[in-house]
Amino acid sequence: MLDLKALVRAIPDYPKKGILFRDITTLIEDPAGFRESVGRLAEAHRHMGITHVAGIEARGFIFGAGVAIALGVGFIPVRKKGKLPGETIGQNYALEYGVDTIEIHADVVGPGDKVLLVDDLIATGGTALAAVALLRRTGAEVSHSGFVIDLFDLGGAEKLRHVGVEVFKLIDFEGH
Repeated sequence: MLDLKALVRAIPDYPKKGILFRDITTLIEDPAGFRESVGRLAEAHRHMGITHVAGIEARGFIFGAGVAIALGVGFIPVRKKGKLPGETIGQNYALEYGVDTIEIHADVVGPGDKVLLVDDLIATGGTALAAVALLRRTGAEVSHSGFVIDLFDLGGAEKLRHVGVEVFKLIDFEGH
């Protein structure tokens, strides 16, 4: 088993001073690391009856699409407002300074579907919680999530658990 944590680069003072950014591009640039991270995320959820994987824009697309292929299920892009063609449904969520909206296609999932939520990183959990709420509004079950990185001291994983979503992660880092 590869040490995936060693493949994640730390960039100090990005995007602003005092932040230690965990850069997964070095992980996905490594073919063995990328393959293993997607494989571990998929294997952790293989026998759960997952019908779809939802990936949060943008890095969640990278891992989520790979997990969907590995599980043999469909992929749902959770996008920022205005990026999807056709009829959509949206969910607002709070940002540090304002509100943003994520969307999915209105007809992509519904009752009886079991959706696995995937993203590269869970920090404060705002976007992930909005994605869970959005997907559940369709009637789909969302009870599992997978992340490459958990910035555990920022509390996002615990917030997901509080709304009934199990959290699987590959790497733990302190958040900044």
